[in-house]
Amino acid sequence: MVYIFWRSPDGGLYRFDTFMEVKPMGFWTYRAAPLSMALAVALAGCAQPAPAPATETAPDSAAAKAAQVKRGEMLVIGGGCHDCHTPKKLGPAGPEADLDRALMGHPQDEIVTAPFKSTPGNTWQIHINDNLTAWSGAWGVSFAANLTPDENTGIGIWTDDMFVTALQKGKHMGAGRTILPPMPWNWYGQLPPDDLKAILAYLKSLKPIENRVPVPLGPDGKPIEAPEGVN
Repeated sequence: MVYIFWRSPDGGLYRFDTFMEVKPMGFWTYRAAPLSMALAVALAGCAQPAPAPATETAPDSAAAKAAQVKRGEMLVIGGGCHDCHTPKKLGPAGPEADLDRALMGHPQDEIVTAPFKSTPGNTWQIHINDNLTAWSGAWGVSFAANLTPDENTGIGIWTDDMFVTALQKGKHMGAGRTILPPMPWNWYGQLPPDDLKAILAYLKSLKPIENRVPVPLGPDGKPIEAPEGVN
């Protein structure tokens, strides 16, 4: 009588009884008890690869991205970004957003050289151009930025961190000059960071428009930040 012990994958220990007789030439043969067949089947099963673990369905990243862009579009519309960042054209009811130039900022060919000079004591101290893209006040002149994803003149190179920081701290590109009126960064900056990232995702989904917005002017009419290479 020979005993064969086998441990199954689930940790169970099994004993099988076989009967053995000696044959010439030193070969062994077995007359297995009925359970030997079960052992063979079990061992064959162990040789098979383990079934792959069940996997969860991967999230649909394309759908998630589309939802983020749509959320950003609604925030841009509700936030009134087109009021200042999209030039105007005359329609049946007067000035209206020119969506062929959507969010491209102040037109580069409309030159402003100095702030509007108000009469001291005059109630009207803030003035704007007919596109609503250039604003003159006590701070000087500010120009609505190009919010399209053009990499040279727009926000094409902006990262999520740059955009969120710019609106939370009121700094151009998150670390530059102070963002000037009438841009209400102090209100937008209170939105959740995910909403601000959604706004940027939507802006980057737009058609890029090459339009180099002028740098802002100080009260003295001098650029607040000089173009590269100019002192």
